[in-house]
Amino acid sequence: MRMRRMLAAVAMSMTATAIARGAGPAPEAWSPAKATIMTRWAKEVSPDNALVEYPRPQMVREAWTNLNGLWDYAIVEAAAEAAPASWDGRILVPFAIESALSGVGKRVGPGKALWYQRTFERPATTAGGRLLLHFGAVDWQATVWVNGTQVGEHRGGYDPFTCDITDAIKGDGAQTLTVRVWDPSDAGAQPRGKQVERPEGIWYTPVTGIWQTVWLGPVPASYIQSLKITPHLAAKTAEIEIGASAAGQTAMIDRVELPGISGVKVETTTDPTRVIIRLENPRTWSPEDPYLYPVKITWKGPDGKTDTVESYFGMRSIEMKKDEAGFNRMFLNGKPVFEYGPLDQGWWPDGLYTAPTDAALRSDIEVTRQMGFNMCRKHVKVEPARWYYWADKLGLLVWQDMPSIMQRGKRMQAGSGSHKDVSFTPEEHATYMSEWEAIMAALHNHPSIVVWVPFNEGWGQHQTNEVIEWTMRRDPSRLVDGPSGWEDLGAGSMKDMHNYPGPGMFAVMDERISVLGEFGGLGLPVKDHLWQPDRNWGYRTYKDSDELGDHYRQLMINLHRLIGKGLAAAVYTQTTDVEGEVNGLLTYDREICKIGVEKLAKWNAELYMPPPMEKTIVPTSAEAPQQWRYTTTAPADDWMKPDFDASNWHEAPGGFGTPETPNTTVRTRWDTPDIWIRRTVELDAGAGELMLSIYHDEDAEVFINGVPATTVKGFVTNYVTMPLSAAATAALREGRNVIAIHCHQTGGGQYVDAGLIRLVPQGGR
Repeated sequence: MRMRRMLAAVAMSMTATAIARGAGPAPEAWSPAKATIMTRWAKEVSPDNALVEYPRPQMVREAWTNLNGLWDYAIVEAAAEAAPASWDGRILVPFAIESALSGVGKRVGPGKALWYQRTFERPATTAGGRLLLHFGAVDWQATVWVNGTQVGEHRGGYDPFTCDITDAIKGDGAQTLTVRVWDPSDAGAQPRGKQVERPEGIWYTPVTGIWQTVWLGPVPASYIQSLKITPHLAAKTAEIEIGASAAGQTAMIDRVELPGISGVKVETTTDPTRVIIRLENPRTWSPEDPYLYPVKITWKGPDGKTDTVESYFGMRSIEMKKDEAGFNRMFLNGKPVFEYGPLDQGWWPDGLYTAPTDAALRSDIEVTRQMGFNMCRKHVKVEPARWYYWADKLGLLVWQDMPSIMQRGKRMQAGSGSHKDVSFTPEEHATYMSEWEAIMAALHNHPSIVVWVPFNEGWGQHQTNEVIEWTMRRDPSRLVDGPSGWEDLGAGSMKDMHNYPGPGMFAVMDERISVLGEFGGLGLPVKDHLWQPDRNWGYRTYKDSDELGDHYRQLMINLHRLIGKGLAAAVYTQTTDVEGEVNGLLTYDREICKIGVEKLAKWNAELYMPPPMEKTIVPTSAEAPQQWRYTTTAPADDWMKPDFDASNWHEAPGGFGTPETPNTTVRTRWDTPDIWIRRTVELDAGAGELMLSIYHDEDAEVFINGVPATTVKGFVTNYVTMPLSAAATAALREGRNVIAIHCHQTGGGQYVDAGLIRLVPQGGR
């Protein structure tokens, strides 16, 4: 009863406001709100140039009206029952109110509601036709009125929705559109990804309100509402299904055309909303050749009038199969492909959830490909449809996360091993599933998406296996991760490890794929390109680009070795810095690639080659004891030199440490803060690159013949391989060489041991 009174009051208030305003006040000058940093695309944004591209490339109609631009806005108490009597100012849609590009830069919070209003001129429609109002996305609960008549209500921050506003239109003059938005952020139990009221660490600024394009589209009385295209590569067919506003034997798909494509046969079915396209010699879609077939679909309604939309599809398959070595891998179009890419969070310093321009959106994907990645994991966020269009067009494989649903206190603990779902009410679960189903439906046609990721790291992970298995049934044309990180309960196509800095992997399995869903996180703050001046962090932080590059290279060497042991995919954290996180390959403003695009492309390209053969040159003590000289008392400054006299040091077999340290073989106990160890080894000439194999817990500095070979920070949980510095490589000689290591420990388990291996390339493929 109270809700009906509220809606009536809202309608009366809005009608009065519309009469008073007429066509609205004269446009005010607009400028971005204050921001620490902006991207280079921000200067292209204006009220007349706010994401002007057609927003839905998978279902294009010729006639449309973009409603992006300046709207009135007001922030009022959430309990208010009427539209605002006055407005706080102007906001640039489709940028969230918290963003700089909105021109406002204000917080809303769960106790307030955000209201929008603007007028528009009624576009031309055909006789008996309908007028549709489309929203790309509004976070979170949106209620929509036209001329005081409620035309729709939607809950969900990431899926598009449409309102039929035909019956609310009055005459041919100005029409008043009003939208009320309420977003509880992290106080609610709705999907919201990484948004929190108090941003810090890996949690970011809230995004409230309209954050994707709003537009109008006239359609006939009977029209295409949805389009689903599913490729079946083995059968050389693509299946087209439509949802229509009127269906039956008198309404049907009239024509399906592939302009300019030969060798095509269109087969009707007993269902008038479904056809099969048969391709004589299908050209497959892949990162190397992202070929897209154009398609035009015409629908005929009961009145004989037609509705035509244009779209596209890619002929590709993705499946789990065993390779020649018997490892489960992801097969793209019948061939095994190692999928490697960054964790892509899709945040912008000027637009938050919304890229400033379409060119900016495209640039992220272009740079990802230029850096040598063939995939990205879209992390707990859904992008506008044009982002997936560019992924389709430019050839980027996508793992699509569901935005996390994390009411405060409802999350698993990292590494808890509880194997218990978080408890959600039936209503909370229904909210999650409703939006997940809508997201999957909206994104179904994009060939770039090859993996669905329903859960991340126990964040709101509930009814885990039920949700994963539902996802697999809902879309058998893709693989399903289950879940990504932490609490695996046995379901899904993949078993997914998160390991920082890593890399690491789960042992290969007969029934699932072993993948590394997150690793890396190597941080570098770059002055003048930071969201905030301090409190910036990375999983590991380095002093400059060269040091960062050296350690990234080390990760790649070890990752390549794991591929040879059955690892099928890996996700590096991350594409860009985000607010206080400085783990990005790019700065948050996208101005600087911290390691360099060419270096990354070269190192990443090696991952798609056969893993090198490994030849042990100097064994570690993992399998058999190796003799070292050692001391726990600080030695003279030249302790690492080849001619240093260490005869008074202790002699004992490695490794050195405490027994509780995982994956170690302790033969000599070391439980003091520091240890210095030396070993003389014999080397001969050989093909391939000489590498250090080391287990360090914690910080270690390594010298070869007195020359610094590498410095490592923190701890590992198994032996890792890393390259020697150029100076240390030059210092190597046939015959006698000295390896010297200093290891420092601050707490917990401890261990140090090392050897040398040679990596011999096996050639390309």
